[in-house]
Amino acid sequence: MTVISPTRPLAPKREIFGWAMFDFANQGYTLLIITVVFGDLFTRVVVADAPDYRLGNLLWSIALAVSYLLVVVANPVCGAMMDYSRSRKRFLFASYVLTVVTTSLLYFVEPGWIVSAMVLVILSNFAYAIGEGFIASFLPDLGPRKALGWISGLGWGLGYIGGLVATAFTLFFLGDVSLDNYERIRWVGPFAGGFFLLAAIPTFVWLRERGQQRPPLSASNLVRMGFARLQATRQALDEFRDLRTLLISVFFAMAGIYIIIAFSFIYGAQVIGWDEEVRILMFVTVQLTAAVGAVGFGLLQSRLGARSTYIMTLSLWMLAILAIWQTPALTGLARDWLAVSWEAQYVFLFAGVLAGLSLGSSQSAARALVGVLTPQAKAAEFFGYWGMAAKAAAVFGIFGLGLVQWLLGLADAIVFCLLLFAVAIVLVLPVNEARGSAVAEDWRD
Repeated sequence: MTVISPTRPLAPKREIFGWAMFDFANQGYTLLIITVVFGDLFTRVVVADAPDYRLGNLLWSIALAVSYLLVVVANPVCGAMMDYSRSRKRFLFASYVLTVVTTSLLYFVEPGWIVSAMVLVILSNFAYAIGEGFIASFLPDLGPRKALGWISGLGWGLGYIGGLVATAFTLFFLGDVSLDNYERIRWVGPFAGGFFLLAAIPTFVWLRERGQQRPPLSASNLVRMGFARLQATRQALDEFRDLRTLLISVFFAMAGIYIIIAFSFIYGAQVIGWDEEVRILMFVTVQLTAAVGAVGFGLLQSRLGARSTYIMTLSLWMLAILAIWQTPALTGLARDWLAVSWEAQYVFLFAGVLAGLSLGSSQSAARALVGVLTPQAKAAEFFGYWGMAAKAAAVFGIFGLGLVQWLLGLADAIVFCLLLFAVAIVLVLPVNEARGSAVAEDWRD
């Protein structure tokens, strides 16, 4: 029987840094493959159904939705297996290797090779996404619950710095996304894989596997044990009603966030019609403001509490979505009220600032709040549920937006995100952070 100590000490600084470096490493994948480069490359060059790219957008959303659906199925049971076997680092390492290999193989995709590209995106994004849950399960080990906000914020902030470094290097040396530049830009896959490979090394050197090792089980028995632990948790769900309500809120919030991650740079190219230099400026703006938001709101969380900080970040998201949707109107207002003739692509940068501040802070706050409400003995399993909620949200959000933009076009479909964030705020209002934290501290495994 394991009793969770309410006075858990802060982990060594190098271990916290090693944990945060995994965020630094994997953010390069998110930006280079999902957001900035390969998503645009897939829709405009691999599928290339100009002028509106509706088929490319739909196929891209299907590939991402399938990969996230696989995570929904696998994440909770993998978490339960890791908690029992005390083998979180081994599972994390397996996801890391699969991400590196499948991402690097994107180099071999040719224009028109739609199925090959989709298969590799599904595999690499599955491995990356399930690894997010694996690394997050170490968060409750790193310090007392009141410190989880700034620790999570540090990781997310470092992640955006890592993404900035990886993507700036790529855009500078590999150039623009176009058919004419395909022989250079195709190297984005190997570069993203190599960056992940090297940057995550401190994680596996310094991050500790806590808990007494249990006797090894065969693969089939370990899977059965995982399902048995899940069943035991389901029978005790009433005790974790605050965490359960939070995960439903996370579902709707992450649906909106994944839409922005997957489609924001596609939106800029197709709806705003930005120039290459504005695309690069938007990337830098979002990365820097996301890092500031993650660290700043993480520190603020120690004063305000995790729930209040989470609500603030979701409210900020709603302002960001309004600014994205109404960029043409804001451009007109700037002309009429300020007597300036700014192009819409430059006004769109204002929306980028709001989105960046929201992006890092909301995900960091949600992860920290899950950590506050999670028993340490079931950290991998409960963060598996967090991963399941987030990736199920990705399936719902990305595929839902893909269908809406198929009917209405991408310009108006983005307003779908407003509803998602509003629902997330309403759902989290009844969550009692103090009550949920007390339940987590008293839980026995």
